[in-house]
Amino acid sequence: MTSDIRPKPGIMDIALYQGGAATVAGKTNTIKLSSNENPFGPSDKAKEAFARSVHQLHRYPSTDHAALRAAIAEVQHLDADRVICGVGSDEIIHFLCQAYAGAGDEVVFTEHGFLMYRISATAAGATPVEVAERDRTTDIGNLLAACNERTKLVFIANPNNPTGTMISAAEVAQLADGLPPQAILVLDGAYAEYVDGYDGGLALIESRENVVMTRTFSKIYGLGGLRIGWGYGPAAIIDVLNRIRGPFNLSNTQLEAAEAAMRDQDYVARCRSDNARMRIWLAEALAELGVPSDTSLANFVLARFADAAEAEACDVYLRDQGLIVRRVAGYKLPHCLRITIGDESACRRVAHAVAQFKGKR
Repeated sequence: MTSDIRPKPGIMDIALYQGGAATVAGKTNTIKLSSNENPFGPSDKAKEAFARSVHQLHRYPSTDHAALRAAIAEVQHLDADRVICGVGSDEIIHFLCQAYAGAGDEVVFTEHGFLMYRISATAAGATPVEVAERDRTTDIGNLLAACNERTKLVFIANPNNPTGTMISAAEVAQLADGLPPQAILVLDGAYAEYVDGYDGGLALIESRENVVMTRTFSKIYGLGGLRIGWGYGPAAIIDVLNRIRGPFNLSNTQLEAAEAAMRDQDYVARCRSDNARMRIWLAEALAELGVPSDTSLANFVLARFADAAEAEACDVYLRDQGLIVRRVAGYKLPHCLRITIGDESACRRVAHAVAQFKGKR
């Protein structure tokens, strides 16, 4: 008996998102450097809030996320009414595609951009449009050239994942000003906190009606396991997104842990400083071994090898040493490995293992 049940056109064309590997068969005591997680985890204040939340497990969470939005607004100097919270910044990205893009519309992003841009666009029925970068860096001219009357959303991550590269505020402003009138520029700021003094594009949002910012608690705040993100933008756009947001999309545990994490900016500053120190060290150590990387402003480096075969062989060797990094062929970078910045011990182990690998070839 055959079934006539079918998903919408395009859904089965979506490739399943593959997260960074967490284990290696037959290996114990592995170090995971494949998902850009904070090696120090969340702050003690966030952990304490998480523990206290056990007493509210029988209670429904608030539908308006008022306390968390207030904390975000206070710390980030924003208007709380224009903050929206979601299940990671992924959900905010999905809301934007669901609300603003559909059949006949186009969603633009760069060739090495976050895979969820394509997935969310396709799920909404829109056409994903991939634009070439220049030396693994967002190219404003190419993005603007790809826009037309069908363009509804343009996504850029700044700093970008998996390249770690970043464009200037002036270039982002040029992009926002050059978009067609019906298009929204989405600034994915998942790694914004790793850039000292960077506001994620706030000035652009406050002075324009076509720019939205997304942020996450999964990276520097160390709450990837809880899945919490937020967005900020013009009141009219946030109002639209809230109309399709599930009323209980975040639990009490998520809300309370995220609020405590947001208010502990001393911890964020320490993590940013430690990350910058070890990122510079690891990039230089790898470069001395003949493995260059672009200047990264995130919590990872994109190590470039001679070709895909060498990158794959190095990954196999690292895994044999209990070091899990990320192959990025899915991002059209088959000759590269993305290596999360771990603590000092992890970074030194990576450099030592790559040195051993290079010496054996």
